Amino acid sequence: MPALYIPHGGGPSFFMGGERKQRYQAAEDFLRSIDHLLPAKPSAILIVTAHWEADVVSFTGAAQPELIYDYYGFPPETYALQYPAPGQPALAAQAAALLQAAGLPAAVDGHYGWDHGVFIPLKVMYPQADIPVVAMSLQASLDPALHCAMGAALHSLRDAGVLIVGAGMSYHNLANFAAAAPASFAFHDWLDQTLAANRDERTRLLAQWSQAPGGRASHPREEHLLPLMVASGAGSDAPARRLWRGAVGPSCLAAWAFD
Repeated sequence: MPALYIPHGGGPSFFMGGERKQRYQAAEDFLRSIDHLLPAKPSAILIVTAHWEADVVSFTGAAQPELIYDYYGFPPETYALQYPAPGQPALAAQAAALLQAAGLPAAVDGHYGWDHGVFIPLKVMYPQADIPVVAMSLQASLDPALHCAMGAALHSLRDAGVLIVGAGMSYHNLANFAAAAPASFAFHDWLDQTLAANRDERTRLLAQWSQAPGGRASHPREEHLLPLMVASGAGSDAPARRLWRGAVGPSCLAAWAFD
């Protein structure tokens, strides 16, 4: 099973109408196609969310996590969205143990729910909600090399059919969305070149992402990029495959698979 880095969208925009729906339509269409791009139906999904940071990397351990509607100013119906997929406490414990075995502190959180970086893209990808899901936090230092190492520690889960998903946005400058958008194309060109390298080399380059052309303009803060580091670390030495590249308004977005 490959590891993926995907766009989770802008809040609940995939489930709205009007201009916001149109802006993210291409990304939504891509997410709907993912099931057909995989070699088999996943046995479970381990999804890294850009919207959860913890001092100790944590995994959701509830059997049925609640949803966290952590977006603001949207229509009332978007706060009634549901995604009743089951959790998988055993997978959460296994993932935490793998990180610990690699010398990386990790914990299972039996109370934290699924934020919109989890349930929004999965509701598009697997609307039937019949695949168990475990969400994974970022580590609060936001160290890119550490997140690559976390992915490497989780690599073996793929052999059991677990789909590792890094859910973020490859361009995420909300304060200057339009003004910084031209830089996003240069940054995506750099990402394509970087992700074509073997795992050790792309880990070295990803650790220096902020020095890349358009890097810091695309990500004033890197939380939406770091799920990419986990997915890359979980991959093999094979070059990443770009699954999709498109525009959201004036900016560039993309998704990759790591075999």
